[in-house]
Amino acid sequence: MIFKILTIIGLATFEVYAAIPAGFAFNLSPIVIFLACTTGGLLGVFAAAYLGGMIQRMVGKYRKEKKEEKPKSKFVLKIWDKYGLIGLGVIGTITVGGPISIGVGVGFNVPLNKLVFWCCIGVVARCALFTFLGEMGMKMIGQ
Repeated sequence: MIFKILTIIGLATFEVYAAIPAGFAFNLSPIVIFLACTTGGLLGVFAAAYLGGMIQRMVGKYRKEKKEEKPKSKFVLKIWDKYGLIGLGVIGTITVGGPISIGVGVGFNVPLNKLVFWCCIGVVARCALFTFLGEMGMKMIGQ
């Protein structure tokens, strides 16, 4: 059982959408799936935030300075203008995932600690929502 839980944690580090169905395929309880997915999701957020910063500093030593450019995507700018840091952290994490939200936030020069806090809230909400939906789906098909 420990290998199943570690598999779920590993999958959730990169993508919760793969981890939750795998948990149900392993016949784990919804609470175990939720806890494992939350653990993996939080690990993914912290890895993207803090290891990504270290990699950025290492690569930055060898890159030439460029002037700041605004992102070319008007869609991302609209979301950023409308919802701000909280929207990026929570809504971004629920829709596309924590590491991607962290990457976009770093691109916008958002304070990293605040973004990590809101991404963690998004991870917990995402895991709770999709584990609940998975459990209801399993009950509907009779398993």
